[in-house]
Amino acid sequence: MSAADATANASSSTGTSNGTGTGTSTSTGTGTVRLGGSGLQISSVVLGMMSYGDPDRGAHPWSVDIDAARPFVRRAYEAGITAFDTANVYSAGSSEEITGELLKELAPREEVQVFTKVFNRMRPGRNGAGLSRAAIMHEIDESLTRLGTDYVDLYQIHRFDPETPVEETMEALHDVVKAGKARYIGASSMWAWQFAEMQHVAERHGWTKFVSMQDQYNLLEREEEREMHPFCAHTGVGVIPWSPLARGKLTRPWDASGSGSRSETDEFGKTLYRQDEDANRAIVDAVQAVADERGVPMAQIALAWVAGKDAVSAPIVGATKEHHIDDAVAASAITLTADEVTRLESAYTPRVPSGF
Repeated sequence: MSAADATANASSSTGTSNGTGTGTSTSTGTGTVRLGGSGLQISSVVLGMMSYGDPDRGAHPWSVDIDAARPFVRRAYEAGITAFDTANVYSAGSSEEITGELLKELAPREEVQVFTKVFNRMRPGRNGAGLSRAAIMHEIDESLTRLGTDYVDLYQIHRFDPETPVEETMEALHDVVKAGKARYIGASSMWAWQFAEMQHVAERHGWTKFVSMQDQYNLLEREEEREMHPFCAHTGVGVIPWSPLARGKLTRPWDASGSGSRSETDEFGKTLYRQDEDANRAIVDAVQAVADERGVPMAQIALAWVAGKDAVSAPIVGATKEHHIDDAVAASAITLTADEVTRLESAYTPRVPSGF
C-alpha cells in the first residue's frame, strides 16, 4: 500500500483545526472549538495532565509534583487553554488530585473543562479495573472525589474492555451522565470496529453516545486515517489526539537525544515509533526543514499539521517546560501550505497500529 493510501480521505491537508470548521484562533492565544458535533466548547489546545503527579505513586516516575506543575498549568490557562485531560490511573490518582487543586486556584469550575478516564487497574481484587458497571460506578465517584468536583465535562473509557458486554458498559456510562456526574462521554484508542459497535449499541438503546475519540495521531503514526478518522468525521465525533509530537521525536533532529527523566523511564513510550525508522527519520528531517524555512521550532510545525486535519478538534499536549505551552499556542496560528503538507507526509509508510 502506498503512503498516499494512508490518508484514506480522512481530511483535507489544510483543513481547520476544530473538526467542525467553526473554530477561531489568534496569534496570542488559543481559539475556541466545539468538540466534534457536540455543543461542548473547548480550547483549541488541551493540556495533558499526565506529567503531573506523585512520582512515587503509579507507573510514571518522571511526573512532577504540584509545586512544579503549578506554573505550567497557570501559563496554559493564561494563554487561553481551558480544557485539561487526566485519568484515574495517572500516578495512581495523584494526577487527578493535582488537576483539581490547581484548577480551583485558577478559575471558577464552569470556566474550565475537565476530562478524565476509566479502565485501568486502580485497586487489587475483583472489579478493580475494566469497564463493568461495578467498576465504572465506583471509579467515577473516586475520580470526582480526587478532582474535588461534582462532575467532569468528559468521562472517557481509556481502552476497550473485551471482557465486559458492550451493553453493560454503555448503559453504565449513560447512567453516569444522567446522574449528573459527567456532561459528555468519550473513548480512547481501540479498533474502529469496536468503537462503531459501542456507538451502535448506545444508539439502538437510546443511550448517551461518545462525542470524542482520544487516539494516537501524529506524523509518525497515521494509521487512524484509514478507518477511525473517517468514521469520526462522518458521525460528528471529535478527535483529540494524544502524543501529537510522538513523544518528542518530532521536536528535535532525529539523532538528537531527548532530555529529562521521562525519556529514560517512560517504559510505555519506549515501545512506540520503532517501526520503519528510515521513514521516521525522513519525516523528522522534513519537519526540521519546514521549521527552519519558517524560522519556528519543529514542535510548532508538527502540531500545526495535526491541528490542520478536519477530523481533529484539538490536540492534547503535555508541558514540563515553558516553551511547550508557547509552542502549542503558537501552532494554533500556523496554516501550512499544501506543498508543506505534502513534504511532511510523503515519506510515511504503513505500519502496524500501536499503543493499545
